[in-house]
Amino acid sequence: MPEYLAPGVYVEETSFRAKSIEGVGTSTTAFVGPTRRGPIGGTPELVTSLPDFERIYGSLENLDLSDVSDAALKLNFVAHAARAYFDNGGTRLYVIRASNGAANAAGVVLEGVVPEVPDGEDPLPAGPDTAIRARFPGAAYNGYVLVREARRPATVRTLGTAPDGSLLSITLEDTETIYLKTSGAWADSEAAALALTDEDDEPLPLTATPGGEGAVAELLTLSVEAVDADGYGQGWDELGYAAPHPRALAAVLAETPPNRADALANLVWADIPDGTTAFALRDAFLALPAVAGDSEGRRVLNLAGGTDGAAPTTGAETVDGSYAAGLALLSGLEDISIVAAPGSSAYSDRQAIQGVLIGHAEKRRAYRIAVLDSAPNQTPGDMRVARGQIDSKYAALYYPWVVVSNPLARPGRDDIPKQIALPPSGFVTGIYARNDTQRGVYKAPANEVVTGALRFESDINFAQQELLNPLGVNCLRYLSGRGNRVWGARLASSDPEWKYVSDRRYFNYLESSIDRGTQWAVFEPNGERLWANVRQTISDFLYNEWRSGALLGTSTEEAFFVRCDRSTMTQNDLDNGRLICLIGVAIIKPAEFVIFRIGQKTADARS
Repeated sequence: MPEYLAPGVYVEETSFRAKSIEGVGTSTTAFVGPTRRGPIGGTPELVTSLPDFERIYGSLENLDLSDVSDAALKLNFVAHAARAYFDNGGTRLYVIRASNGAANAAGVVLEGVVPEVPDGEDPLPAGPDTAIRARFPGAAYNGYVLVREARRPATVRTLGTAPDGSLLSITLEDTETIYLKTSGAWADSEAAALALTDEDDEPLPLTATPGGEGAVAELLTLSVEAVDADGYGQGWDELGYAAPHPRALAAVLAETPPNRADALANLVWADIPDGTTAFALRDAFLALPAVAGDSEGRRVLNLAGGTDGAAPTTGAETVDGSYAAGLALLSGLEDISIVAAPGSSAYSDRQAIQGVLIGHAEKRRAYRIAVLDSAPNQTPGDMRVARGQIDSKYAALYYPWVVVSNPLARPGRDDIPKQIALPPSGFVTGIYARNDTQRGVYKAPANEVVTGALRFESDINFAQQELLNPLGVNCLRYLSGRGNRVWGARLASSDPEWKYVSDRRYFNYLESSIDRGTQWAVFEPNGERLWANVRQTISDFLYNEWRSGALLGTSTEEAFFVRCDRSTMTQNDLDNGRLICLIGVAIIKPAEFVIFRIGQKTADARS
């Protein structure tokens, strides 16, 4: 209570209403799997469009997995799934790159760069190479780097304001001398000082060295352009050669950039050991082969040695690049409600990967559902066996794969297939998001059009679905006159209380919303006033759900109840600091079987 010690008027704020609960998002999705490029480990990155995905994780080009022989299974499944996700209505996607430890990073060593040895000291032993290296492992980094030395006319003023680490070229009578600015003074590689005598702010001539006039002075910077194997390019201008320069090559293209945007997007980094002089670095760049026919004088370094390694495995949470480690990184993100591992069902470790995916969704307070892919080229009999290997009320299994037009196909390239088969999870998760936006999470994400599908890998007929649907295998089917649709909404569960995807996802939504919306109650005095506030808060939230059509019943009494009083708590509960609230909701089930009964009647019969 506030203290009232001096006479006066006191104005205080108070609340006469219960706190409110805001419904959480239900459509944010996370994909785990191999990509062309991008970070391995670290904080998952959110992408909101396909170009956003490609900027960080690379293009749709195929992967080069050493232990996968079938070209159809080397597809970049995660990238294609991201494309399908956004095409089908998804908007928010977290991506975790999975990679086998055998993957290598590309790079190229600059020849002839030797660290400086102070006078009087012995030559240094062979040390680390000066190189340009790919930021992350992957064959996509086997591109090239173009370097160009830019020259800008210098004046006395610009020479005075140039930062330490700048390089200056003085050309006099066809003889060029390079000077480095250190501690405000210019000196060449032989430590000969540069004497400036022109005090006018005019383009040089100036006296370059004692006794010499009419010199041409230019400030030197470096321009770098990196291009990956898929044609994606980045450029950096006004770079300095020496470490003291504020835009030094080693700082701008550092192994650990100062901001996350550069750490994610930069293709390469400059591995320049301590002691490497600006003069030696410049000479090494100028010694590179010139680009034939290039009027700008650019020189090229070809990056090589990058590999995608083998297909990633389940692994352990401590093994970077494994599926388990990737899913563990998602645990700290509360806004994710859907998880999938597109394409993992094509790998030999698929059953174990499904297991860690389900285990992740089943974790306490995860509030997630796992969307599982069938393996490619499965028959209905195969799917019956595959369904028997899993049982979870937090997972849904979809079959068969989806055939789409290959976005990489080109005229005249018969070696590139015109159509490709993709796992259904990318399409289905996008449909989940679209369904939530247009209707609501309580509506089953089925009888929805699969955007982008040409056909399905297997044409499932009615009799085959009669076998698979009761088992909990959700079929994707072509329906004459209605197109390609998701025609199943069941969980991969044997629990009759948890049969439908919409049941699981709506309960996840309710539980997560109430969990986050009632955190204010922790450590409050555990008495009648708190119980009444909790009851009112949750009742108001469920009332809005009933009004929106998510709950069954013609009245609130039929739709839900909230109890939080002496009937739900014993004295032992109170003594141990427990507040127990009992909530019951009558959720709406999908009309999976619509039955019309028709019989004959006579003309004079009464209805």
